[in-house]
Amino acid sequence: MASYLWRKYADYVYNKWERTFLWDMLEPYRRPKSFTPLVTIYVAAFYTGVIGAAITEQLYKEKYWEDHPGEAVPLMKPKFYGGPWKVLKGDVLPPNE
Repeated sequence: MASYLWRKYADYVYNKWERTFLWDMLEPYRRPKSFTPLVTIYVAAFYTGVIGAAITEQLYKEKYWEDHPGEAVPLMKPKFYGGPWKVLKGDVLPPNE
């Protein structure tokens, strides 16, 4: 029984090496892997950010209208950017509190 198992193991190891050698020769001719899953994740992340920004801005407007009914809502300050930025069309924002 032991010699049978050793023979099977030797066949397995040799065939494994042979398969590896053959696949390594064929590797340059294989089709490249698909970028579809990566692109799908990037698109989903982008639109998640867009929807999150829209919801944040809408909540900001509603809160401002509750405190100042009938007034125009000023531009919302950027949440994750503390550096200088200019407003091309619109009112300049008050300094950060």
